[in-house]
Amino acid sequence: MELWQKLKTNTGQIATNLRQAQERYREEHSASSKHSSTHSSKEDVNKNSSASKKPSKVLLVIDSAENDWAKIFKGKTMHNGSYDIRVEQAEFSDLNLASYSDSGTMVDIQVCREGTVVVRSFRPDFVLVRESVRGIGPKEDYRNIILGLQFGNVPSINSLESIYNFAEKPWVFAHLIQIMKRLGKDQFPLIEQAYYPNYKEMLITPRFPVVVKVGHGNSGYGKVCVQNHRSFQDIASVVALSGNYATTEPFVAGKCDIRIQKIGDHCRAFKRTSISDNWKTNTGSAVLEEIELTERYKQWADECSELFGGLDILCVEVIQGKDKKDYIVEVTDTCMRLFNDTREEDQQRMAALVIKKMEAHYPPIDLPSSPTHSVTSGTSSPSPGSKTKPIIEESDGAFSGVLD
Repeated sequence: MELWQKLKTNTGQIATNLRQAQERYREEHSASSKHSSTHSSKEDVNKNSSASKKPSKVLLVIDSAENDWAKIFKGKTMHNGSYDIRVEQAEFSDLNLASYSDSGTMVDIQVCREGTVVVRSFRPDFVLVRESVRGIGPKEDYRNIILGLQFGNVPSINSLESIYNFAEKPWVFAHLIQIMKRLGKDQFPLIEQAYYPNYKEMLITPRFPVVVKVGHGNSGYGKVCVQNHRSFQDIASVVALSGNYATTEPFVAGKCDIRIQKIGDHCRAFKRTSISDNWKTNTGSAVLEEIELTERYKQWADECSELFGGLDILCVEVIQGKDKKDYIVEVTDTCMRLFNDTREEDQQRMAALVIKKMEAHYPPIDLPSSPTHSVTSGTSSPSPGSKTKPIIEESDGAFSGVLD
């Protein structure tokens, strides 16, 4: 009997303790719920504030790190502030991408931070190419990247079509021949050139001395000045091993180089006089000066700017011989080199040209009405029964990941 009384007493005490614990739980849960509701409301405001920030367009600049394009575009916007411009810069060697017919192009940039390879992914809205699409060796052929950007219909300067066409110099020279035939050699003094698809046809001896260019090399690579027939046959054997094509042109004893560059509608001309004994007048130490842009020089730049559907950035390279005659040697496109004295000025012109082209591709956004604007600014939120929804502009952000 005593045991039964003890059990009843203990059971009653346990029940009382359970009721008290349940009441404390309800009170704590109610307070937590109110705090959670308040916190959630703050989060919603923050989300609205974040979502209401000014939309931006992503500009991919393909260039070396020595040119800081983020600094060049700092503070610049589109359509008087409708869009910000976010710059992503990398060299071809640090780029990879995937393009889809229904969703466009996703670009990956690999950067090394403290020994760790970090990958940033984003969707470019526009591309400025300032690096040559082909380097010296086969590993530096980045036409596959150009193909991917074209597959995703990404607008660019210069056009991706023209950049792809400039990957082979004989192809460009063939179009310069068309200009010469249309205008005449007096109006468009293109240098004479011969093309050999392989070494087997390098049998006809040209007039010596002659300049042999092997493959598509830039900046003086693959160029040799040949003085006689025996040296020419030696070079032909090198062409045989390289498996490349070759071109030849008569050697011109140069007095100076003339460079006519065009950025958008702006043209300027430079004279570069070599002070070294190198036969390549465009290499080594030289004296540079800006000269008057004559109508003749401007005509050459304007004619070449019509190549491949139009070139926004180009440079006509001319050798002025000691006979005081001009010889147009080649045309370079958007990867043309800028001189140090005018680099910043020309880069600002390129930036203005990019913004102009981007504004043509992306029209200004409509400004929201006052009620909607107050919602998206993050200062207030719509009532539960309101049918008005805030307009949120979303831009493609960047994703960061780490490769093991």
